Amino acid sequence: MRRLSLKVKLTLLYTVLMTAVTGGVLALLFSLSGKELLAGVQGQLEQRVSEAGEDIEWDDGKLRFDADLLSLEYGVYLSVYDADGYLLYGKVPYGFDNSAVFEDGTVREYSADGADFYMMDLFYQVKDYGAVVIRGVTSITDAEASFRFAIRLAAILMPLLTVLMAAMGYLMARRTLRPVSRVTETVRQIQTDGDLSRRVSLGKGSDEIYRMADTFDRMLDQIEESFQREHRFASDASHELRTPVAEMLLQCEELMQNEALDEQTRSGIEFLRQKSLHLSQIISQLLFLTRADQGRQKLTMERLDFGELTAMVCEEAQILAQDADSASAISIETQIERDLYILGDETLLMRFWMNLLQNAITYGRSGGHIRVTVQKGIGRIEGSILDDGIGISEEDLPHIWERFYQADTSRTRENSSGLGLAMVKWIVKEHGGEITVRSRIGEGTEFSFWFPEG
Repeated sequence: MRRLSLKVKLTLLYTVLMTAVTGGVLALLFSLSGKELLAGVQGQLEQRVSEAGEDIEWDDGKLRFDADLLSLEYGVYLSVYDADGYLLYGKVPYGFDNSAVFEDGTVREYSADGADFYMMDLFYQVKDYGAVVIRGVTSITDAEASFRFAIRLAAILMPLLTVLMAAMGYLMARRTLRPVSRVTETVRQIQTDGDLSRRVSLGKGSDEIYRMADTFDRMLDQIEESFQREHRFASDASHELRTPVAEMLLQCEELMQNEALDEQTRSGIEFLRQKSLHLSQIISQLLFLTRADQGRQKLTMERLDFGELTAMVCEEAQILAQDADSASAISIETQIERDLYILGDETLLMRFWMNLLQNAITYGRSGGHIRVTVQKGIGRIEGSILDDGIGISEEDLPHIWERFYQADTSRTRENSSGLGLAMVKWIVKEHGGEITVRSRIGEGTEFSFWFPEG
């Protein structure tokens, strides 16, 4: 039941309840109708017998009988007997044993040859003739047969009625839950494209679903406003920090040109320069992401040889990887196919590679290796970057694309801003591609991606 949709559950509940109610009502009606039917048969028998005396008279020395006695009104057979039980006129049902003893004024049940009958006798005095016995007989079996036919017909129609109720219940449930589907679809679209400006907008309504949708829209208003304030703050703060950080870097450069500085002072200034440079990079990345969030980060798309661009960036990254102690330098190996063209922004794609390579260098194993692979797929360009570094834990993997996220084991290096992979994710998405990651602690990390072929 947990796997069934709410529409199906409501449909099943509605169908079961309506079927139970309908079945119960029909059972009650048939039970009462059976009793009423038999009571009605008895009443019709009594009426026909009591009226039959009017159709008998003594005329010109003979008993005369009206032809109405032979009519089967209400299914009642009428017959007239003299005092000795001799049949004078009328007829009886087929299979009825006419040997029953006369009893005046009582309705009795009588069985003969497997059939059941109601029978009533009436002693009647005919003027100038004397006593006769009027007997009325009607078949209980025939009446019950008609009733059983009605029951069988109801049993046949009940499944059809159940199907009809299920269809009506499903349509009602779908119509009732349509606003819920709209809310769900709006949430799914927001999750997919991150557009917080979307709203459910069901319009005016007073039921619970409309109130829920209105509450959801107002909550989205607050969330969007909060994000906009955050983005404005990040953008404003980044702009305000760029100038003083640039001045700090410039001042450090000027101080470093002074040959009179002792080694300790020069080392302190170099430390400040490195920190200022790192802060400048963070500000630049933050500005990039805030522009992207606000839709102001424009892409200059052109047809590029992605393989050539990759090889060029890998050569630059190899220089960075060897800046440290040569004994612990990380080597970058490449396997790049030729003529790999895509439609993209050259600057952003270079930043895409540099962020991935810097990430691999920063968290790589001392003296380790980085393997870069780019090849042609079916209608797309596929690539990967594999290192043998410290790896990322399974619980941290879903969060590595988040801004400023710092995992306890794999992302605690002091030169990490926590923004590089967020930029990578955005660049891949804007180029119509996709990127995934797999990693194991102590064994390394592999980023795999693809871009549409251009």
